[in-house]
Amino acid sequence: MRARRLTLPVLVAALVAATAPAPGGAAEPPVEWREVFSPDGTITRTAVPVAAGTAAVPSEVVADVVPIQRTGPSDQRFDLVFVGDGYTASELGAYHEHAVGKWNELAAVEPFKSYRQYFNVWRVDVVSRESGVDHDPVLGTAKDTALDMGFWCQGRDPSTERLLCVDQTKAGRFGALAPGADQVVALGNTAKYGGAGGGVATASGANEQAGQIVVHELGHSIGGLADEYDYPYDRYTGAEPSEPNATADPTGGKWSAYLGRVSPDGGTVGAYEGSRYYKRGLYRPTENSIMRTLGREFNLIGRDAMIAAFKEEIPELR
Repeated sequence: MRARRLTLPVLVAALVAATAPAPGGAAEPPVEWREVFSPDGTITRTAVPVAAGTAAVPSEVVADVVPIQRTGPSDQRFDLVFVGDGYTASELGAYHEHAVGKWNELAAVEPFKSYRQYFNVWRVDVVSRESGVDHDPVLGTAKDTALDMGFWCQGRDPSTERLLCVDQTKAGRFGALAPGADQVVALGNTAKYGGAGGGVATASGANEQAGQIVVHELGHSIGGLADEYDYPYDRYTGAEPSEPNATADPTGGKWSAYLGRVSPDGGTVGAYEGSRYYKRGLYRPTENSIMRTLGREFNLIGRDAMIAAFKEEIPELR
């Protein structure tokens, strides 16, 4: 199954805003759902208030674009773009090391390892006035940075320290300076573990574990894969999911050709209850892949979906 290729406008619009009636009929403030990544690899979701509009005006969106790896024209490649926040002009060398490190971590995971030559990777040198990110090391610490990145989701979610949020519009506009820009990842100048899913994913630049967030997010944007964890809902009663790695069929018939096969993430392909944010009524192909827990491999269904996406996008692979 082929995922549509996500361009920047689609990526920035990928965050889901929702309102709910409050007692007395008034609408609650709109929220957006973000993936929360923990140091032990577990993934959950949380709803945070929608940020006030602080988008950069076009005249402010100026930065050098430096290729980390360029293997072909952008219309024949997947273009991965890093933007940095909290890096001053004197810290661009460190930012380069952080971006290269995250790319190397991604490229060590299959199927990226086998297809790395079909990626263009870019570094957009966004320069901040101050070093670091907001709310680091403690809630309330403020830094003057270009993309307004901060822990506790920029202070909007005091219950989730590791949620590292960025101004999505600003990050998207800087990312769009690079050719193609199929996936934008914002790296924060911090060694503290943190990250967040969303249109523009985030990760701590100087934290080695945080690179797994990039692997997981590209499972969504390239392979069209569903999350395989089961938080926060109980029972699913809807239609058959469109994603290749989630099903309402407890027999796993959706991936019948794979049933019983050993999967690279460990274990055997079957139908394991708990997926796509539901504890019951939805099933995943394996016990524990990268779409459920960071640090794992893609399962067979996820890996083949990624390869199919590569082959459809890259003419020379067809």
